[in-house]
Amino acid sequence: MEESPLHQFELQRWVPISIGGLDLSINKAVVFMWVVIAVAAVLMVMAGSSRKLVPGKLQSLAEMMVDFIRTMIMETMGKDGMRFFPLVATLFVFILFSNYIGLIPGAYTVTSQIIVTAAFSFLVYGISLVVGFSLHGVKFLGILIPPGTPGWLVPLMVPIEIISQIARPISLAVRLFANMTAGHVMLAVLFGLTISGGVLIGWLPFVFTVAIYLLEFGIAFIQAYIFTILTCVYLGDAFHLHGHEEHAH
Repeated sequence: MEESPLHQFELQRWVPISIGGLDLSINKAVVFMWVVIAVAAVLMVMAGSSRKLVPGKLQSLAEMMVDFIRTMIMETMGKDGMRFFPLVATLFVFILFSNYIGLIPGAYTVTSQIIVTAAFSFLVYGISLVVGFSLHGVKFLGILIPPGTPGWLVPLMVPIEIISQIARPISLAVRLFANMTAGHVMLAVLFGLTISGGVLIGWLPFVFTVAIYLLEFGIAFIQAYIFTILTCVYLGDAFHLHGHEEHAH
């Protein structure tokens, strides 16, 4: 019986742990989270500890990443948004390393678990709400009424905007989860066809497997970028109350 392409996403308890009825078992996803954190931390420390006037490859890569993240923040939130740099940088580095480590044969893609992507997305959205209400108070509810909306349309626009706001963290989580899962499923299916096809016809799915595998490297970066830039946009909207400040002026 052939193994299902979805089998790679199944999690078994490696170390069962239960505290007060709460399942805190250690599984493959947890272990690879530790691996991602360890690898990212070691590389960042190595890049920071070997700072030179003429930077080496690792230092140059780290500086490019910092500049890239700083540019995202400046373009979406402005100079004041740099207070969120640690949050944005941590999300970007963790998601990027999770995606790339997951491409190593035999490894596990942490971001293919909806619970992981949902935790990140609802954390980001929750922070944006806290920032919005702490800075603007009740006026922050103005995001439910787009600027220039006629009074008679307000009862219709408010529920639409509420649904739109609820959809933000959900779409953020599903987008990353779905893209990473779909790519790995396609690779598993094509690799299975390569093995079952033999020498005569197995080369064709093998070519597609290699092509999609290379494509996944680009998708891994793009998905980390999309998640991070949308994080900046959501925080920026809460920070500046976009559209409403301009309308007030």
